[in-house]
Amino acid sequence: MVQYLIEQNNFTLKIVNQRQTKHGDFRKLPNGKFQITVNNNLNKHQFLLTLVHEIAHHVTHQKFGRVQPHGKEWKMVFQHLMLPFLKPEIYPIAMLSPLANYLKNPKASTDSDVNLSLALRAHKAEIGKHFIFEIPTGSLFIFKNVIYKRGNKRRTRFECLNMHNKKVYLFNQNVEVKLHH
Repeated sequence: MVQYLIEQNNFTLKIVNQRQTKHGDFRKLPNGKFQITVNNNLNKHQFLLTLVHEIAHHVTHQKFGRVQPHGKEWKMVFQHLMLPFLKPEIYPIAMLSPLANYLKNPKASTDSDVNLSLALRAHKAEIGKHFIFEIPTGSLFIFKNVIYKRGNKRRTRFECLNMHNKKVYLFNQNVEVKLHH
């Protein structure tokens, strides 16, 4: 099915080193050709979702021209393209429900949907890391080489004190961090 999507839509697919801010992207190159990039550190379930997300940008661009990047046209195309993949042979049962729920109104980033983001990672942080929601309040942790102190949870995010500049930052509850000993 993925092969078919790639062949139907004229673009170059590049697998690239992990980027902090995004899992993938779609762009028109100066030569007029189209390129989709996907990070190389994603598991197969995240990879497939990201690839289809980016193909949806391409299809939306072909069909509707310039529209909102994650607007109603893209949402409709993305839902349509993802539907054939919503099967237990492709996504484990534990992922299907959060995935179907996310696809009712998909957002720009899968990470903004905590349930889906955790399900796609099988509720496991990277080796040597912990999800912020798992560490005790008041704990020190390291994120991007900066030490923070975990504070209280607001509605959906945690207040964390940057120990260097003493400013408070809001962290998504599923951010992966290293404990500071």
